[in-house]
Amino acid sequence: MFRQSIPLGRIIGIPIAVDLSWFLIFALLTWMLATTYYPAQFKNWPIALDWGMGAVTAIMLFVSVLLHELGHSVVALAYKVPVRKITLFIFGGVALIGGEPPSAGAEFFIAIAGPIVSAILGVLFYFLERPAARVSPLLGLFEYLAYINIALVLFNLIPGFPLDGGRVFRAIVWAITHNLQRATAIAANVGRGFAFLFIFFGVLQIFGGNFGAGIWIAFIGWFLDNAASAQLYQLAFQRALTGHTVAQAMNAHYSTVPPDTTIQDVVDHHLIGGGKRSLVVGTADQPLGLMTLHRVKEVPKPQWPTTTAAQVAIPMSEVKRIDPNSQAWSAMQEMDRDGVNQLVVMTDGHVAGMLSRQDIIGFLRGLHELGI
Repeated sequence: MFRQSIPLGRIIGIPIAVDLSWFLIFALLTWMLATTYYPAQFKNWPIALDWGMGAVTAIMLFVSVLLHELGHSVVALAYKVPVRKITLFIFGGVALIGGEPPSAGAEFFIAIAGPIVSAILGVLFYFLERPAARVSPLLGLFEYLAYINIALVLFNLIPGFPLDGGRVFRAIVWAITHNLQRATAIAANVGRGFAFLFIFFGVLQIFGGNFGAGIWIAFIGWFLDNAASAQLYQLAFQRALTGHTVAQAMNAHYSTVPPDTTIQDVVDHHLIGGGKRSLVVGTADQPLGLMTLHRVKEVPKPQWPTTTAAQVAIPMSEVKRIDPNSQAWSAMQEMDRDGVNQLVVMTDGHVAGMLSRQDIIGFLRGLHELGI
């Protein structure tokens, strides 16, 4: 999920995208509103109006979700926590925040900001119902949006990580224990408990004859369990890397190519023949840039024999780099925050090695095999 998304633009500098799964839920929600909700609420409407308002309401629901995520994002930016992207998907939306909050207080206010926005929207649409009473399509729209925004508040405040309520709970535990890792572990395990309750209740609904609702509730529980489990795996990952430096995990056997090397030679002798995914253009003492597989793929194949590495490489001034004495976990966080798969390890302008996600995983595997 999130690998196949369509960019919509930017709001306050944050990229907004729609995951392909959104189109499925948009179609299902439009169908549900057009065939059940609006016909039951407004029996005299023509079918075309039912379907038109179903689509409009589905879009406005996701606008509400987007505003909810922007609430999180604005507060995160206020605390100098970067926000990489907001993606709308099958379960609503998610703001990809690039890093942990600096304090328990920051975590609390970032987490609670989304539900506050939804609560404001719910109250706003509720008070718009009376002025819209004479225009039934607007009345139906405002009634549904008031209900669904309040429902979003109640659902998100369930104290199960990674829901907003779970993050609020983590902030409280963090403030009490003064230990983010411990607070994360407690909140994630509580989140898994709520996930199992959702799955159990969904199964009961299925056996009770309410198959559609039961499947959906169980699916939400499965999603929450996976998200909470992923947080626990990340926590274990962090603990395993604690105390280890970039120098221990990096690959010191990187390749360099002269700047006038053609892309065809790079592909034939390094990317395919050597199994490399990135190379330093220049020398270790005088690096000019970084050649990556992604940059090579951007050049049409007919131009490979005539295009040089220097023309395609990322200039060193733009390359993400890290000091060999930095903590390995900090390097992993930096890769996540910047959305890159490798960092150039440099000291005093000299390239000491390359650090990729694969290098870190291989390093951890070695620690595990040695029982360290």
